Amino acid sequence: MTKNNNQEGISSLANVTKGNAWDLQENDVVRLWQAAEKEEDIRESGRHYMDILRGAFELEELKIDKPEIIKKYEARGMTVAELPYGEGTKKWGIKKRAINRVTDLSYENITHISAAKLIEVLERNFGGGWDSLSQGIRDIIEHGFDISTTTLPKERLKKKGGMYEMKVDDGFEVLEIEKGTWVEAIFAKAKPKVEKYSSLLDSTNSSGLRDEDSEDEDSDLPEDTYNMPDEDDDIDEDALTAESYRTTIDAKPEDLDITVDDLDDEEY
Repeated sequence: MTKNNNQEGISSLANVTKGNAWDLQENDVVRLWQAAEKEEDIRESGRHYMDILRGAFELEELKIDKPEIIKKYEARGMTVAELPYGEGTKKWGIKKRAINRVTDLSYENITHISAAKLIEVLERNFGGGWDSLSQGIRDIIEHGFDISTTTLPKERLKKKGGMYEMKVDDGFEVLEIEKGTWVEAIFAKAKPKVEKYSSLLDSTNSSGLRDEDSEDEDSDLPEDTYNMPDEDDDIDEDALTAESYRTTIDAKPEDLDITVDDLDDEEY
């Protein structure tokens, strides 16, 4: 997997989520965790942080701290490090989870792999083509990638000026699946990443206040009467037209058992 520079924006273990954890590498986890030892809640919230990281990493506590045991963990490609946990410091084996099968794909990691990596995973798992994937897997893939497919005879697939040539020129990666004398081509291109705000920001309004705070704040503000007519202003009711208001009743006035006189001036 191509290393992403987004981990530079993760300055604290408290900033790690199940999504951006995929931007980290094993040494990043060790660095952030050891730095968090200075934070008061690290020992109380250790299990919480472990649960978040386990989405992207294999994390195993070494029950026996002996050189031969450590070597076995390292032989499995794990980084062994001492991490503050609970009431003491324990050794853990840490390894980034591999994405080798389509079942390894998730909404959390799909935006953290390249189109080339996706094609590699699909090629390793494919047999029947794009439609052979479950709808759930396709939804996950299309969450992070623009996907197009076409099935044509071999001799027509790469015809000059055709879809194949245009997609490749546009930066799409291609997987070709032979089906007898025909070929299914699957084109994949990563979607532009969109910045996501935290739930705290989502709950704030444009003034930076949370909704519940803004209600109290608004109660102290004077009523906005800027666009309200003055009491002395004469309102030309004849100037009101259908464009001045909207009704949700789809009926003609003569079909309703009411008259204009029956309506209060405030309702009209």
